[in-house]
Amino acid sequence: MYNKSGRTAQEWQELMLYDIMAVDDEGLWKHMKFGWSIPRRNGKSELLIMRAIYGLQNGEHVLYTAHRTTTSHSAWEKIIDLITKMGFLEKEDFKTTKQMGLERIQWLKGDGLINFRTRSSKGGLGEGYDLLIIDEAQEYTTDQETALKYTVTDSRNPQTLMCGTPPTMVSAGTVFTKYRQKTISGKGGDDGWAEWSVPKLTNAHDPELWYATNPSLGTILTERKIRSELGDPKDDQVDDNIQRLGLWLTYNQKSAISKGEWQALCINGKPDISRELFFGIKYAKVTDNVSLAVAAKTADGKIFVEAIDCRPVREGNGWIIAYLRNPHMRETVIDGANGQSLLAADMKNAGIKRKPILPKVADVITSSAGFERGVFAQNICHADQPSLEQVIANCEHRAISSGGGFGYTSILEGADISLLEAVVLAHWACANSSDKKKVQKISW
Repeated sequence: MYNKSGRTAQEWQELMLYDIMAVDDEGLWKHMKFGWSIPRRNGKSELLIMRAIYGLQNGEHVLYTAHRTTTSHSAWEKIIDLITKMGFLEKEDFKTTKQMGLERIQWLKGDGLINFRTRSSKGGLGEGYDLLIIDEAQEYTTDQETALKYTVTDSRNPQTLMCGTPPTMVSAGTVFTKYRQKTISGKGGDDGWAEWSVPKLTNAHDPELWYATNPSLGTILTERKIRSELGDPKDDQVDDNIQRLGLWLTYNQKSAISKGEWQALCINGKPDISRELFFGIKYAKVTDNVSLAVAAKTADGKIFVEAIDCRPVREGNGWIIAYLRNPHMRETVIDGANGQSLLAADMKNAGIKRKPILPKVADVITSSAGFERGVFAQNICHADQPSLEQVIANCEHRAISSGGGFGYTSILEGADISLLEAVVLAHWACANSSDKKKVQKISW
């Protein structure tokens, strides 16, 4: 069907369809669920298009979902284009609804139809389908799954397809990861899984690995395109490994810092701190928030840390500037490409003469390691803030660069780790500060 449109399915796509559409002795799908993970720009979503077109022409009710409205709309446009090139005519063979976010294709020579939707925690409730498609599956969250998984329950022959790339640190979903772990461990039952990937963090600039992990390299994907997208090999290669080599990062689901370890650092009463204050600011990647924290040295040689606030970026930087105007501010560290330059400019315009520190990747690695050492050596203290405890007691390491460095990410789905990251930056600035030397005065 697909090849009749003038496009030609690649060999790896044909082989995948044999697995996806395999049936048992009763003519039912052998895999009621099937997921696959392939690096970007290889045509992995084209398999969803092929399967959806088959369902449309064979009486299936299909729900095509994506994380973004633009993605589901693009799928609708592509299917309309393909079936038109196959020779089918609108109003004679099919009819369509073009409303953005509510696209629909209905086959007039049978019962087949496809609805296109952006996923939400309520999407799909009360509707019944035979085929559920989850595009951009790395963003598929638990609450979305709860709303959607029952939409195919009443079908005699249901199937759910999940397609995406390995999650990055900004991916909100957890369903795709858990499904992969279950299936490759042999606990999937009627499930199927396929992936192209490297087993561990490696050199993303190695062409041999490009060919091993990108099945469309040499056809729709070229070496030249890959070279142009890769970052500097001296920089953090984690993202290149994920996006181009299909790396799945794995972490210990136990929090890097336990609740008990953090509570052991709590102090009662007002801390005896020095007058110099060190501020850490983190613009979050997962959410549109910014967090502010402060640190100061104590009389007994420890470092007192405190989270000040976490607010939406849209509220502006005025509330942060109000804190940074404190005459005892010694250093300010700002991390997050989506806000650090703007805040630095706002500080200058506000008359704050002390220039902020904009940390590099190596600094982020150092700050995380130093904070964790401080926790375990009990050189840190705090005033028992519930919000800070929650994020610290539910954090895990995320790999940074190929040298074993780490930052933090949250175990809790959708939680904002920026509150901890701001504390880490404030602690780093404080720990690396030296006491001001007294100015020598000479008189005669």
